[in-house]
Amino acid sequence: MPLILILALPLAGSLVLAVLPRDARRLQAWLTGLVALACVALLLAQWPEIARGVVVRSVIPWAPELGLDMALRLDGYAWLFALLVTIMGALVTLYARYYLSAQDPTARFFSFFLLFMGSMLGVVLSGNLVQLVVFWEMTSLSSFMLIAFWHHRIDARRGARMAFAVTAAGGLCLLAGVLMLGHVVGSYDLDRVLASGELVRHHPWYPAIVALIALGALSKSAQFPFHFWLPQAMAAPTPVSAYLHSATMVKAGVFLLARLWPVLSGSEQWFWIVGGAGLCSLVLGAYAAMFQQDMKGVLAYSTISHLGLITLLLGMNSPLALVAAVFHMINHATFKASLFMAAGIVDHETGTRDINRLSGLRHSMPLTTVLATVAAASMAGVPLLNGFISKEMFFAETVFINGDWLRLYGLPILAVLAGAFSVAYSLRFILQVFFGPPAHDLPRPPHEPPYWMLLPSALLVLACLVVGMLPARTVETVLEAATGSILGAAEPHYDLAVWHGFNLPLAMSLVAMAGGIALYWLLRPAWRARPGQVPLFPDPGRRIYEATMEALDELARRGLEYGSSPRLQPQLLLALVATIAAAVLPLHHGAWFGPQPTAPVNPWFALLWIAGAACAIGAAVQAKFHRPAALLLTGAAGLVTSLTFVWYSAPDLALTQLAVEVVTVVLILLGLRWLPRRLRSDAAAAAPDAVARRIRDLVVALLAGAGLAALAYAVMTRPAGSNTSAFFLEKALPEGGGTNVVNVILVDFRGFDTLGEITVLGIVALSVYALLRRFRPPPESLEIPAPRRGAADDSPAPDPAAPLPAGPMMVPAVLLRLLLPVAALISLFFLLRGHNLPGGGFVGGLIMATAIILQYMAGGVIWVESRQRIHPQYWMGIGLLLAGGAAVSAWWSLRPLLSAGSWQLSLPLLGTLHVSSVLVFDIGVYMLVIGATILMLLVLAHQSLRLYRQPAGAAGQPQRRSL
Repeated sequence: MPLILILALPLAGSLVLAVLPRDARRLQAWLTGLVALACVALLLAQWPEIARGVVVRSVIPWAPELGLDMALRLDGYAWLFALLVTIMGALVTLYARYYLSAQDPTARFFSFFLLFMGSMLGVVLSGNLVQLVVFWEMTSLSSFMLIAFWHHRIDARRGARMAFAVTAAGGLCLLAGVLMLGHVVGSYDLDRVLASGELVRHHPWYPAIVALIALGALSKSAQFPFHFWLPQAMAAPTPVSAYLHSATMVKAGVFLLARLWPVLSGSEQWFWIVGGAGLCSLVLGAYAAMFQQDMKGVLAYSTISHLGLITLLLGMNSPLALVAAVFHMINHATFKASLFMAAGIVDHETGTRDINRLSGLRHSMPLTTVLATVAAASMAGVPLLNGFISKEMFFAETVFINGDWLRLYGLPILAVLAGAFSVAYSLRFILQVFFGPPAHDLPRPPHEPPYWMLLPSALLVLACLVVGMLPARTVETVLEAATGSILGAAEPHYDLAVWHGFNLPLAMSLVAMAGGIALYWLLRPAWRARPGQVPLFPDPGRRIYEATMEALDELARRGLEYGSSPRLQPQLLLALVATIAAAVLPLHHGAWFGPQPTAPVNPWFALLWIAGAACAIGAAVQAKFHRPAALLLTGAAGLVTSLTFVWYSAPDLALTQLAVEVVTVVLILLGLRWLPRRLRSDAAAAAPDAVARRIRDLVVALLAGAGLAALAYAVMTRPAGSNTSAFFLEKALPEGGGTNVVNVILVDFRGFDTLGEITVLGIVALSVYALLRRFRPPPESLEIPAPRRGAADDSPAPDPAAPLPAGPMMVPAVLLRLLLPVAALISLFFLLRGHNLPGGGFVGGLIMATAIILQYMAGGVIWVESRQRIHPQYWMGIGLLLAGGAAVSAWWSLRPLLSAGSWQLSLPLLGTLHVSSVLVFDIGVYMLVIGATILMLLVLAHQSLRLYRQPAGAAGQPQRRSL
């Protein structure tokens, strides 16, 4: 249960923050901080178990038949990383409270922030590899929304798209690798995978698995050649950058590499793929950081370099290198978050992050100067700070590595070179910004921020100092628990100490520091002469990305040019042809039709379908001349279909079909006003190509109809026991708790399908709303029926200023308004009886939506909306939450997703009442159907209202347009 709370609190908090008022800034920050601190407290409560080496697990059945469960797993490594995520989340929340301006939508920011935190916790705590990939992609999505938080800026939108494209593509590679790994092991359970290292390493798929998983991890951690997206993500607010670089997103890649280290490491493929990418990132990132003009740009490339250091250590196939990598993950989080906060404070108080413009801030911002200096010294590896210890461990691993001459001599040299670059850009970051003469051309006069804004950075700097001077007493126990959970019995002995005597790693540190100081003084003229330019910097990844995007744009343009049409008919033709081809494919497995005897044709049923066929043919003919008539004939064909369901004792389907016909006829009637008027003459209609096209369409329509009829006939003539009908009839009452088999299938046996369908329905409604709410069609594109010829042509034109008719015309409107409460009761009746009798949430929602549509038709858009108290978007959101909540409520009783729970309640006067969780699910469906239908009706009705009321005439009176 604590693990579930740790994961659920940020996700639930994100939903709560999304509905809080915009002006409740303090409440939003407090809620976000309290959620993070609550997760910290829950994690600290697990420390006694973690210290003893116990792995805490929590498994919730989801789809046991597929080997998929909601599995949470907390060992020492996951505990350390989860604590890092939550503590950093609390500190960044406090910082963001003072960083964000009053004009920023803080509710949205903190909502996305908690979603980001929950997604990262899902990656860290997942005990199932497929589940880990799901949360992995959630981190990409939530980071996309955070990077694009200032979406009015083009650099924010571009950076968010680039980050999402690269990391999501890497996530697909990771999914492929995870599926292959699970297939080799025979399970996606993390415990079984971690125990199957020998099996995986000796499998023929091992090189492909390593390559695919490395692609996912390296792209997420911005390692060469995928490093180019990280500097572009600096367009995000500084709190996002601090959190993304220190504990989330980019740390997810190195977390996964260390998590799967016992399974995948120990081979040459692992060394060259992982270690090679880490070495390139270490050197190139540090080199590029020296030439950046933006303070956040320096920190972004330094992050690439330090993550390259961690990745190189993980690729060395050495247990001590793994220990150094995990230790540097902690140290990098502390000094890098503090430095980002310092850069944000400088930007916030001076209005710029340009290193060449800033100077002498130590005079006006002494506290910020001290904090930034200590953090930068830790990043450079200065003694008595935590960064020095982990960098010493890194130098030691490069010295004592075994292998060919390239490893023996190349790695130490390149490590010292990267260390010198690190010292150089750290010196530049501090000396040019905080020292020297004060700058006088800054956008704002510099001054210290509020003390509460400095507190998070101060706490992180204090951690750098304490860990750097007392490593054995502060972090060694936690580090042993983390590395021991990865290495097990192979965990090496090590000693965290500030002083190990004069040795080669110390000499390498001194050489790196001296070289960095020399580089700083040598490059100062070049920094001022060519600001922001990185000489001789290879960037193949960015070029490949840009070329790929251009190729995709060109491919899409050509596809639209050759395959698209402004007319719906060709697109529908392609869809039908593809469907027919897909339906024909199974025929090569055998005959469709079974030996089941067919019933004799009833003449009344045949007459019914003759009428339905006549309506369908009439609709096809009238579509050329009179679209409303064609629509009405289509509705009549749908009515025949409803009667067919009644004939075959399927009242649920008949009710649904009838309600759908009513709603769609009204919506399509509103949509008819958007169609262009037909300009084709009789001669053009009789042209050979037009005749051939109509013959082609007739053939395709006949094939599609005949195929669907054959499919229905094949299903109905299959022998008993060869289909799923008997299963559903047998299991509906004992396992689903209902006698209405159709409804039990929808909310229980196939409840996941229903949940997906209502989600798609909500997305479609929101898409229609987003596309049409600001669209204004040109009046000349509308199909306005011409006036009838005859005596009416001589009648006087109606006065545009005359009021709408009153008197007898208002009587039906009054009656329809009185019908609304009756229709509401009927819809609730069908909703509540749906589990045992014909009805359900979908039917009830359509009935209620029909009643509201009648109010629109009788009273008009303005009359209805003036009395509307709940917006359709709220109905949709609450409905989806209810359906999803009912689906996951089974987890509280440790049962699979969407399992139905039932209770018997004894109530006074009412007696015994049977209550089931599927009722909550059905209510969610009911609300979402109402909301989605009314939202689409609302936007279409508003557009039709605009078409009625054209701009005012010469006399200033509104003009009405004839329909």
